[in-house]
Amino acid sequence: MSGSTKNAMSAKRRSLGAIAIIEAILLLVLICIPFLFSDFSVTIITRILILALLAISFDLCWGYSGILSFGQALFFGVSAYAVTLLANNAGLTQIWIILPVGMAIGFVLALTLAWCLLLGKRRPEPIFVAVGTLTASYAAERLVAGWQWVGAGNGMSVSPFLQIGSYDIEPGPVFYCVAVVVLLIVYLASRYLVRSQFGLVLAGMRQNEERLSYLGYRAQLFKALVFSFAGMIAGLAGSLYAFHEGFVGPGSMGFTLSTYVVLYALFGGAGTLVGPIIGVAVIEGLSFALSDFDSIRSLWPVILGAIMLVVVVYKPTGILGFVVSQREKVGSFGPRTQAPKIPRPGSQVVGNAAGVTERSDGVA
Repeated sequence: MSGSTKNAMSAKRRSLGAIAIIEAILLLVLICIPFLFSDFSVTIITRILILALLAISFDLCWGYSGILSFGQALFFGVSAYAVTLLANNAGLTQIWIILPVGMAIGFVLALTLAWCLLLGKRRPEPIFVAVGTLTASYAAERLVAGWQWVGAGNGMSVSPFLQIGSYDIEPGPVFYCVAVVVLLIVYLASRYLVRSQFGLVLAGMRQNEERLSYLGYRAQLFKALVFSFAGMIAGLAGSLYAFHEGFVGPGSMGFTLSTYVVLYALFGGAGTLVGPIIGVAVIEGLSFALSDFDSIRSLWPVILGAIMLVVVVYKPTGILGFVVSQREKVGSFGPRTQAPKIPRPGSQVVGNAAGVTERSDGVA
């Protein structure tokens, strides 16, 4: 094998990147799961995939835009309650009605909150946005906990199943396939967004928002758009969650769930999209595995807090930080071009129709 061929293969492997390899492995695992696990285990994994959608929505806010949002559960829970009311009172259970309704509610609610917190005359501080979203989430949780029409503290059950035509999508392998397809579409759309010119602006905001504003970009408007898009994804996740679990309660929109979403992203690795998915799988998988041990189950929140403290202190980039570089997280934008070759000292540069060549002095 020639040296040029070896260099080309080496460059191709480098360009593939750790994130692409992890994505391929994760996709292969998702394809194999229905054939390797029981229906009960597949149902648990489906719940993890739905929560992964919620984690991706937070990663778009914090990992790519610098918006510390504790309100993702707000969009998640409000959409879950809305589709539950539609199913129970109006009999609307078709998937092409339920999912768009959940997305629309999440988008509108997030846009309204962004207008209040992000689109002011002055650039808001991150702590202001964090406290504002946390307050909205807590207020919504207290509201539904005392509202008898939506079940108050007991929550609401979802009687019918999600449907495609006349076919009922019951929790199990079929619902798992639906969740995988939805997750794949959302992931690809989010990946396209953060690698587009819009994503280039987001990368600039992460590096130096003030300089970007000086160049004429309305950074807060871009943040509001990303925040609204993330709210739409959270609403989509909430509509799926309501029908999968068959129940929705005040905890579905409270600050506890919002805090868990933050932990998912930080543990897996914010700013990678795939990191929060891995964070959800590890944390929720451990929670389920330890639920049979009463002595450990009572201490699990303490154990989880200790794990997160270690990760934040010693590896702020999350577990994906061990294999993914900061350069790969930022990514590349636009077509890649090869840098021009710089001639060595003492040589002549000769131009011809085929390109630029180099020869030593005194050589014909």
